[in-house]
Amino acid sequence: MDPKKVMYAKRGQVLMQNLKKRHFEAYYCDDRTAALEKALELIPEGASVGWGGAMSAQQIGLMDALAERNVKLLDRSKAETPQERDRLMKQCLTADVFLTGANALSLDGQMVNIDGNGNRVAAIVYGPDSVIVVAGMNKVCDTLEQAVQRARSVAAPANSQRFSIAAPCNSTGSCHDCTSVDCICNQILITRHCRPAGRIKFILVGEELGL
Repeated sequence: MDPKKVMYAKRGQVLMQNLKKRHFEAYYCDDRTAALEKALELIPEGASVGWGGAMSAQQIGLMDALAERNVKLLDRSKAETPQERDRLMKQCLTADVFLTGANALSLDGQMVNIDGNGNRVAAIVYGPDSVIVVAGMNKVCDTLEQAVQRARSVAAPANSQRFSIAAPCNSTGSCHDCTSVDCICNQILITRHCRPAGRIKFILVGEELGL
């Protein structure tokens, strides 16, 4: 077996138990196929489903699978105008299910996310009845401090390239702690505990996903 897969599985068990201590639901899946199956189990028929910053969920094929199911998709990429896009983003805040990823996780069970617009972190904090986080084990850091550092110095500059943001990190690939009008690091959220219990559900995947 691949040594990295073995390491991911062992770290995943530790992280899963620590997440449960913080009243999150947590599941470990060896690969994308198992992760997709688990995610579909957690989304009830007829639910309204929105997402933000969900690259990992896309990579396991979740959005494609949901398009074939009896759910209401709040897909802002289908919006025909900026106004419709904004309306769909706001509807996601009261969706039955919200899908997202993690910029970083600490091994003791805390999640770090950074946003430019704030719609994703807003939905994580409050609104949707169920939040499903799909995260590859490459996002897991030993400490919270390292998780914050990863979110700011790895995930944010990489996402700046992905979205072609006109901020300094787009030019240099490094965080400048900027105050640019196009800053991608306007909100930094640490989610350290789940209330009500079980609202946030983690699907940890023993692969490298996302940025």
